[in-house]
This record gives sequence, C-alpha cells and structure tokens, in this order.
Amino acid sequence: MKSGHRLGPRWRHVRGHRRGHGLGRRFGWLWAAYGTSALGTWLAFGAFPLIAVRVLDSGPAEVAALSSVGAAVGAAVAVPLGPWVEFRRKRPVLIGMDLVRFAALLTIPAAFALGALTFLQLLLVSAVVAAADVTFRSASGAYLKALLPARDLLTANARLESTAWATTIVGPPLGGAAIGVLGPVVTVVADAVSYLLSALGVRAMGGHEPPPEHRRTARPRAGDLLDGWRYILADATLRPLFFNTALFNGLVMATQPLLAVLMLGRLGFPPWQYGLAFAAPAIGGLLGSRLARPLASRFGQHRVLLTAGTLRALWPVGLAFTQPGTAGLALVIGVELGLILCCGIFNPVHATCRLDLTASDRVARTLSAWQVTAKATTALLTALWGVLGSLLGPRTAIGLAGLLLLATPLLLPRRSPASQAGTEPAPSRA
Repeated sequence: MKSGHRLGPRWRHVRGHRRGHGLGRRFGWLWAAYGTSALGTWLAFGAFPLIAVRVLDSGPAEVAALSSVGAAVGAAVAVPLGPWVEFRRKRPVLIGMDLVRFAALLTIPAAFALGALTFLQLLLVSAVVAAADVTFRSASGAYLKALLPARDLLTANARLESTAWATTIVGPPLGGAAIGVLGPVVTVVADAVSYLLSALGVRAMGGHEPPPEHRRTARPRAGDLLDGWRYILADATLRPLFFNTALFNGLVMATQPLLAVLMLGRLGFPPWQYGLAFAAPAIGGLLGSRLARPLASRFGQHRVLLTAGTLRALWPVGLAFTQPGTAGLALVIGVELGLILCCGIFNPVHATCRLDLTASDRVARTLSAWQVTAKATTALLTALWGVLGSLLGPRTAIGLAGLLLLATPLLLPRRSPASQAGTEPAPSRA
C-alpha cells in the first residue's frame, strides 16, 4: 500500500469484499513464513520445561521461573526496540529477528551435545526469544498495514489466526511423538529451523517497501521508549482494548499451570487425556477465524468485537468444576471449545481494529508496547496465581480467575469512534 493511501472508516462494516479474492504473492510468502514458524513453535511446545526437568533435574520453582522470568526479561529487553523498529524498514527487521531466534535456539542442542547445557542458558535463550518475538510482532503488524489496503486487513488477520489454530492442533502431538523417539532437544532444533525457513520466506517476498518515517530528532530520547504507551492511553478506543486484552490473556494463561496440577495430579487424568483436552478444542479457533469476516461484514466490526469479547469471558469459570473421569474431561473440552471459538472470532477483528486505529508512523511502537505489556502481565499473574494456588488450592485459584474474567467485558469499548471515521489517523510527531 502506498504511504498516501487513505483508509476507509476506522470501524467500518466490511462491505464490498470480493469473496475469496487473493491478497497477492507477497502476502502469500508472509503467510507461509508465519505458518512455518508457528508450526515450529508448537512442535516445541513445552520443550524448555521438559528439558529443565528431564535433563537438568530442575524443580518446580525453576520451571516456573523459566516461564515467567524469561518472558518478563524478554519483554523488558524489547522496550527500547519498539522505537528503533519504527524508523527502519520492516522487512530486514523481520528477517533479523528470525535469524536471532534461529541462532539462539541452536545453542541449546549444541550445548546438550557437548554436555554443557545449564539452566542459566535455558533462561537466557528464553529471554532472547521473547524479546525477538515482541520485536517481530511489532514489525510484522506495521509491515502488514503497509502491504495491504485497509479493506483486506481483516481477511489477512483471519487467515493468520486460522493458521495459528491449525498449527496448535498439529504441532504438540507431532512434537511429543518426536521427543519420544529422538530425545528431548529434537523439537528445539525443529523450532530453530522453522525460523530460518521463515526468514527465507520473508526474503523471497521481494518488492518495494516504502521508506520509514524519519526521526524528528537526531538522537533517540528516553521519552521515545514510552511513545507506544502514550499513544494507546490517549486513544479512547485503544485504551480499553489494551487493558481488556492484557488482563484477559494474563488471567487465562495464569490458570494453565494450576489446571495441569489439578488434572494430572489430584484428578488423576493420564497425560494423553490432558493433551486431548487442549488439542481438540483448537478446532473452535479454526471455525471462529473463518466466521470473523462474514460476521463483521454483516454486523460490523465493533458489534462483533463487543459480543465475542463478552462471550469469551463467560467460559473459564467452568474449569473450577472439573471432576475426574469422562464427565470431567468432557467439561474441560466443552469449556475450552467455547472459549477458543470466541477467541477465534475476537482475535482477527481485534488485530484489524488495532491496526486501523493506529497512525502509520506509530504502528511499531504501539504494537511493541502492547506486546511488552501482555508478556509482563502474563508473567506477573502467572507468578501470583502460583502463590494463590499454593495457599488456596488449584481449584479455588482457578475459580477466582474465572470470576475476575467475568468483569473484563466492562473494559471493552462501548461505542465505535464514529466521529473519526473516514480517514486514517493523522501522522504523529516522531
């Protein structure tokens, strides 16, 4: 998309789409790169905790630190990268972040082969990968907005969302089988290779990328680090979406370790049933992502966002009532299916609205701030709910998170910004 292209209404009804029309060769390469790296990520799902436990004999505290501290440190490292990305061409940044993740992950099988792997190395690699992931996501959002016209953003985000859920279904079972046959680090190698293939896919896109905005000042300023948060908090629609998604995602993720303790420990579910309880419902994500664009076309993005965002908050409290046996397994699958279906509808609409509401010269900084906050919030809430689970028991802590989630729809924007419809937000001073 040329830099002077005017967007349609910021929260538009998505009218006039040619059903099933293509988004071009360059988006096809970007989509393929995304799918490849997503598959690698899900093949390696749980690989770091598994290596920590089975290879390094780490205890529960160390495994919890691997999940929370690594993500938090990575988010902190990514803070200055948002302003840095904003004023650079995005495709080289995407390739660079893929190569950083490739190189970092390869150090693990190398150290394992040499008998030199340590817990500190796992922690450092998880932080590097987390920082590169935040930077990649912020750059890819800015690149996607420049690559496609506004009318195609929802279609593109829906395709990316459906790909994410498809790899969620396929990746963990294949990764588990590979680990059983070839050992604990094989999926880390697969994940590393997936980032190399992603970098090659992004490079193969070719084409011309418009030059980035020039920085107004010659040197970076300390205040630049906060620009993304300032922009979000100053917007009447982005602000509630920001708090809603950070709190919702953080609370949902915080209960996952407790649910594992409850199901695999006290309720006695075998590991295959636990895996089935979370793999099978991902079909709902595929269905939801396919429904997102038709629903937005019929009812408008704002109404779909508000409805799906409300409905997704109703499901998690049901996990507190999980019982042993087939009935309990069916309950978990049903709750997760409903939750993921609503998320599959909400996520691409949310991603599209966020891009639509953000000025072109602020996309990278805004998305970076969003991702940093999400990772930090998830790390904090996961640690807090671990303490609550120890004090109150996992079932009570899961129920408490579910009750808090029922309040998150209050943070959704109640009205669309109709007064600003029709034009792209004016570029801000850099």
